[in-house]
Order: sequence, then C-alpha cells, then structure tokens
Amino acid sequence: MNEVTVRAYGPLNDFLPAHRRRVSWPHLVDDHPSVKDLIERFGIPHPEIDLILVNGVSVSFDYIVQSGDRIAAFPRFMMFDIGRLTRVRPRPLEPIRFVADVHLGKLARHLRLAGLDTAYRADADDAALADLAVREGRILLTRDVGLLMRRSVTHGYFVRTTRAHGQLVEVLRRYGPLDLQPFSRCLRCNARLRQVPKSAVDGVLLPRTRRHYEQFEMCTGCGRVYWKGSHWKRLKAAVDAACGEAERPEG
Repeated sequence: MNEVTVRAYGPLNDFLPAHRRRVSWPHLVDDHPSVKDLIERFGIPHPEIDLILVNGVSVSFDYIVQSGDRIAAFPRFMMFDIGRLTRVRPRPLEPIRFVADVHLGKLARHLRLAGLDTAYRADADDAALADLAVREGRILLTRDVGLLMRRSVTHGYFVRTTRAHGQLVEVLRRYGPLDLQPFSRCLRCNARLRQVPKSAVDGVLLPRTRRHYEQFEMCTGCGRVYWKGSHWKRLKAAVDAACGEAERPEG
C-alpha cells in the first residue's frame, strides 16, 4: 500500500466529516487512482474544485496518485486570479445559464424572477439533468453530491442553504456580478416575456384586473400573461434584498 497526505481548503471542508476539516490526514492507497477519483472518495465533488496542488505543483484531474504525495485541494478563489496556475478549472460558460435539480424548484423560480435563464423539470432524473447541463452549457445547481460527481458534469455547484431566499443569495454571490434583468422571464417555463397591448390579452383577464391595469407582458413560450399586480412590489423587494445581500461580504 502507498500512503499519501490529503488536505481540503475553504468551503470544500463542507463535504468532510468534522475530524478531517481544516487538517491534513494520511490515507493508504492500494490501487492507482487519479487525483480526481481519490478526492471524490472523500465526498468532495470535482466541480467544486478550482485548484489541486501535489507536492506544491499544480496538476490536472487525470494525475495518477503516487506514494508519498501531499495533495491539497482548493475551492474557487474569490480574491485572486489563478487562471494561469490551475489545470482543473474548465473554460467559463458564457452566458451564465443554470439547470436546477428536482429538489430546487423554489430556487429555480427565484432565479427566473431575477431574470436568470434557469432550466427546471420536476420529473427530470439525474442522467437527464447531467445531459442537459452538458448539451446546453448550463451550470448544474444541486443538493445531490452524487449528481455533481458525474464525470460528464464540468460546471456545477452544491447549494448549501436550504431556504429559497438564502439559496438565491448564495448563487448570486457565487457567480456574480451578474447582469440581472428582473421580471424578464416566465416563472412557469423560463421563456422570455414581451410587452403586449391590453387588447391582445383582454379576453383572458378577470374583470378586476381589466379595470385596474393597463400594461401587460406575455410569455413567448407558454403564453402566460403578467402584470404588476399587488404582489409585484413584494417580489421586487425580495429580489432587491437578495441582490444587496449577495454584494456584501460573507460573515
């Protein structure tokens, strides 16, 4: 057997048991794994990793672990540009678009509310989610570590927070600054909205809505009609609050 030493830094410790957080630990290896596979054995999904140093040298996920290696895994650096150093970071996706797993329906709605292109299907299985992320160049948002560990997934993030507002703040902070266009997407199907004359939607309006509102938008996908009703100010306040929280430093 070969012995190596492993350490994870920053938020990568969220995936480890308490006794392995923020410390180095020895590990016996009886095969010849890649450094990606070895690190994932401890529960750390590879899309969360931005840099791996082995004996102080930056390596790729394909590096084969050797006896005596000292392995250090780092998360995304918020304050430093390590683009010329890292050998594991994939090419950034442009524009930024998301796909949310089946447990993040409320987050998907909040992201759409903020104007972010977010795919979501309540009946999608893991294979379909991973395939969509790769095929359409989307960042996979999930609460499922196993899904994030799928080899085909290159861009993904494990959402730590459990409440939808906090999840929105977390994603905005992680991927910001973003060019947000709130209320530009359909909350039901994610397609863009377009302004329409009142006469175009008059037939589907309730009498009270018809009396009190003049400006309307329609989804270009499913045809749902939107207007700035009594709920609009509350939703706008929620988006503004999330954006403000995301801009403030954590802690």
